[in-house]
Amino acid sequence: MTLSKRILIVDDDEQIREILSEFMKIQGFEYETASDGIEALAKVKLDIDLVLMDVNMPKMDGYEVIKRIRSEAEYRDLPIIMVTSMATQEDRLRAVQAGANDFIAKPIDQIELEVRTVSLLKMKEIQDTIKRHKSELEEKVQQRTTALRKSLDEMVYAQRNTYEAYLDTIRRLAIAAEYRDEGTAAHIMRMSNYAAALAKGLKFPPGKIEIVLHASPMHDVGKIGIPDGILLKKGTLEDKEWEIMRRHTTIGSRILKESNSDFLKAGEVIAASHHEKWDGSGYPNGLKGEEIPQLGRICAVADVFDALTTKRPYKEAFSNEAAFDIIKKGRGTHFDPEVVDIFFEKIEEIINIQNTFQDGNVETESLDFDRLRY
Repeated sequence: MTLSKRILIVDDDEQIREILSEFMKIQGFEYETASDGIEALAKVKLDIDLVLMDVNMPKMDGYEVIKRIRSEAEYRDLPIIMVTSMATQEDRLRAVQAGANDFIAKPIDQIELEVRTVSLLKMKEIQDTIKRHKSELEEKVQQRTTALRKSLDEMVYAQRNTYEAYLDTIRRLAIAAEYRDEGTAAHIMRMSNYAAALAKGLKFPPGKIEIVLHASPMHDVGKIGIPDGILLKKGTLEDKEWEIMRRHTTIGSRILKESNSDFLKAGEVIAASHHEKWDGSGYPNGLKGEEIPQLGRICAVADVFDALTTKRPYKEAFSNEAAFDIIKKGRGTHFDPEVVDIFFEKIEEIINIQNTFQDGNVETESLDFDRLRY
């Protein structure tokens, strides 16, 4: 037990205060005295480690003083010994209810007082140690939580950057394929946003709409494998040239095959199926109706609309009205009827996308749509 413990002696009887003060001095404790409850409530703030509290005092008795001390959170564990000449069970019960830790009867026995005082001070010392340890633990937990949160923020930032870089790589792969036939990044943005708008109209969940947005630009990635003489030829392709041109669907599918990425898996499906037609006359597999993956059906409408309204090396751009008419005529033959209906329901959004990523429209003459290289 250290010698720096401070005891508050509260009693309206000066003689008892002097006796208790002498006892505390003998035990090696520092002490403060108070002659009534008001003074006691003031002096309890002087880093007191234990209170010796009289019961019967004027103005405010010991029970009330204890209640007020206990009402403040910082003093709820402060040891209080009630010093009383009353020894009935009712008195003791009332003292416990008020918040006293122990009792000692008057006249006071020095040995009994020392034993009870030392015992409660040891208990308080243990409690203070536990509180300090808890506070240190809480501080360490706070520090570690702050450090962990910082690490998590850094990890999220890195993952976001990785994700954006990954999507950027996909976009650049798609743009590289488009540049082979003098396509543009604007075409990629238009076509992918058209497809996403159609997916939204078909009530796709947000995650799947995002997949459509980022996978649809890879529809023509297989053009990387088509010779320039065919890809950039002005005018109609010969039969053998057209056969080679159609291979871009299977080439694209093979490029994207066997990936663990949801985007590349979707891109593989789109690359292989965006030239299939609802009536079964498309390529490469002649799929019909709902045999065609829905992603391919969506991208077919998005891609044809942009191909019709965009200038290419082998053609000028159609007007929107002409393109709308062609898509309407293709409903149920070239295109999935449901997707066409959604296209026209979303026509304002489609035109807004077109205007946002504009690279020019020019009226043109007739075109061989069966061999349109979109």
